[in-house]
Parts: sequence; C-alpha cells; structure tokens
Amino acid sequence: MLRKIIRIDEEKCTGCGLCTDACHEGAIGIVNNKAKLLREDFCDGLGDCLPACPENAITFEEREAPAYNEAAVKAAKMNKQPCGCPGMQAKKLERTPAAKPAGTVPGQLSNWPVQIKLVPVLAPYFADADLLVAADCTAFAYGNFHAEFIRNRITIIGCPKLDGADYAEKLGAIFAQNSIRSIAVTRMQVPCCGGLEAAVRRAISESGKEIPLSVVTISADGRIL
Repeated sequence: MLRKIIRIDEEKCTGCGLCTDACHEGAIGIVNNKAKLLREDFCDGLGDCLPACPENAITFEEREAPAYNEAAVKAAKMNKQPCGCPGMQAKKLERTPAAKPAGTVPGQLSNWPVQIKLVPVLAPYFADADLLVAADCTAFAYGNFHAEFIRNRITIIGCPKLDGADYAEKLGAIFAQNSIRSIAVTRMQVPCCGGLEAAVRRAISESGKEIPLSVVTISADGRIL
C-alpha cells in the first residue's frame, strides 16, 4: 500500500541510537553503526523518532510499504529482548590480574560539577581551559584515565543515550562564551557514543570559533583504539 513511512539518511546518521529509544514500536535498530528501519510493518508513520535525531537524518517519505501491523508490534513487545544497541549487550570481560599499586593513586579532578547538564555555562573554570568532554563510561573502562586524560584539564561528562539529550546547544554556549583553548573527547567504541562526539563537533561549528579538537575512542576492555 502507498503510505507515509520514515526514511533514514545513512550519510547523516552517526549511530547514536537516540532514535531507537524514541521509536516505541521497535521498528528501528542499529546495524553496522547506523540506524536502520528493521521492520516496515512496525513503523506507524507518526514520527516520534524524527525530533530525537540530532543530525536530522530521519524524514518522512510516501512510498509502497506494508501496512502498520499493530498486532505484530504488541506481540513483539510481549517477547521483547534487550535492544540491539551494542552498548547494551551484556558480556564478561576477561582481564589479566595487575600488580597492586603502591599506595593510593591521587585523583586529578579539578572542577565541580562535571555533568554537562549541571555545569553553569559561565563557570569560572572554563576561562582559558583545556577541556575534556568524556563519555560517562570511559573513566571506568580505562584504568589510567585520571592521569592521562583528566590531569591538567577541566572535565565535563555525559551520556546522550541515558540523558536523552542533544548536548550541542549547551556545549555551543560554553564554547562561544568562554575562552576554551582546546577540547579532547573521550568516547566508547559503542555507536551511541557517536552522539557525544557529533554534539561536540556541531557545537564547535555553531560557536563560530576554531578550537583544536582531538577524539580518543576506548574499547569496553580498556584499550585505546
């Protein structure tokens, strides 16, 4: 039948996964780090996923597609398995026991608060700052995180999947209204972390400034990729 259905632009998609959370019907999943319409008959054509996409990669189109199958959607919800996002797949990480460090290792955090949602745009510590924008999980995955990344930097953290937020507007205001010298992003390997990196890049662009940017990706087993 000819009907309205979503279209996902893979060139724009960063694989952040926010659309999969917004799609209450379970029609969208992450495949090879890109959002995909997995079941056309699960798409109700209402477009809850459109405003969730920070890259405007989802639009409507009218084309031949199977009719929305509400009964199938309800049946799938009854038998729902954990979502297809790699960031939510449970796995045990095998590690080689490390030598016990001598004494207590001091922390390197030099500012508070650290959550992107909580930091004031004009916090005094942003003046002439070398800024670290870290995905929440990175400090837990990488053992030497404080010494290698937090030390001598102002740190702010967030997770766009958990917060359900597009940080670009808040970060853009921070970058525009403060003298940020450099920005380092640490993110996990999972696709949903792409939303954090994309928000930082967009915020730099919208701030109208040229701020040096570096991005480090960390695997779940603690390797820098």
